[in-house]
Amino acid sequence: MTKLRIENVTRVFPAVHGGSPTRALEPINLDIADNDFVTILGPSGCGKSTLLRLVAGLDTPTTGKIVLDGKQVTRPGPDRGMVFQSYTLFPWLTISDNIGFGLREKGVPQGERSAIVGQWLERVGLQSFARHYPKQLSGGMQQRTAIARALANGPEILLLDEPFGALDNQTRALMQELLLGIWERERKTVLFVTHDIEESIFLASRVLVMSARPGRIKADVRVTLPHPRHYTIKTSPEFSELKARLTEEIRAEAVLAAEAH
Repeated sequence: MTKLRIENVTRVFPAVHGGSPTRALEPINLDIADNDFVTILGPSGCGKSTLLRLVAGLDTPTTGKIVLDGKQVTRPGPDRGMVFQSYTLFPWLTISDNIGFGLREKGVPQGERSAIVGQWLERVGLQSFARHYPKQLSGGMQQRTAIARALANGPEILLLDEPFGALDNQTRALMQELLLGIWERERKTVLFVTHDIEESIFLASRVLVMSARPGRIKADVRVTLPHPRHYTIKTSPEFSELKARLTEEIRAEAVLAAEAH
């Protein structure tokens, strides 16, 4: 069943200081199925984050429309959970209160809210940090909090914009496993932007490769690696084959992007 439909979506940013308008996205047509984990790869500046912001309702398409569960997206809403690269936590709230923030805004009663927050603290392994403040936590722990906050609201789709980009390699690998484990259990629909080819394959059931700007979907690659996925799958021949194919796709676009500057 189609969860998200992107129909003929373009984004053109107006000219600045007498320059010409910037065509960020060419017409994009895309159907994402319920429970799909889709990663988006592409060279810098190809419009990956722009597309994610359009789905989040943080920006408006120049043409075309985005439909989630049969309803057109016109603004942000609780049916979409967003996680950014920077840790967008409220520094004055405890970890518990950060996770429960959206539930409180929706008017969920205290008892129910506490139960949901408790479940998510456990799922992301932060039970003993419930009363801590963000500044007392490492980057990886802050990002775990941000993911728990997004999922605690029960969104229809989870949108992640390079959420592990600022983390060191070891923490990043552990966060990938954590997120994949949550997805395998919760089966949420996920749209995940990344620069990292290994990350995109390890997490996804489907990898989309975007062209150099103006961005369009250049390749749509199914990932049929079995679940549950263990990190050792990254050394398998199937994984290496996918990585080689996607590396070629990305490299060609990165060269084009470099030549355009």
